[in-house]
Amino acid sequence: MPEAFTTRVLNVATGTAEAVTDLTRECEKFLEEAAAGRDGLLHVFVPHATAGIALIETGAGSDHDLLAALHVLLPADDRYQHRHGSPGHGRDHVLPALVPPYATLPVIGGRLELGTWQSVCLVDTNKDNVNRQVRLSFLG
Repeated sequence: MPEAFTTRVLNVATGTAEAVTDLTRECEKFLEEAAAGRDGLLHVFVPHATAGIALIETGAGSDHDLLAALHVLLPADDRYQHRHGSPGHGRDHVLPALVPPYATLPVIGGRLELGTWQSVCLVDTNKDNVNRQVRLSFLG
């Protein structure tokens, strides 16, 4: 019988550019094993002070639109008190207040229940941190 709580850490290379990285397939693969056909919850968490998790459509430009909107809301300039790292890095530390570092999603019959165009994405504007960890946890 599968465990009631299972967790796994993904290592994600986001590189030196701002990125919206689709994690949906990795979440589905994890659930194939961890949920084993059961109902429950998938919790996705990025343990970093400068990244977040978003549910967004990808592939039709929405991921680029999100980054553009973040540039308007959080310009990469010297207005921030937090000033180490690349110019404007202080905004990266404000990002998780707008794009939280977690999402909890329903799992029905072992499958992730997302809307038609929703994808689970890692949002990373920090060009100084090229590698991220994302923890996937299933409770069911």
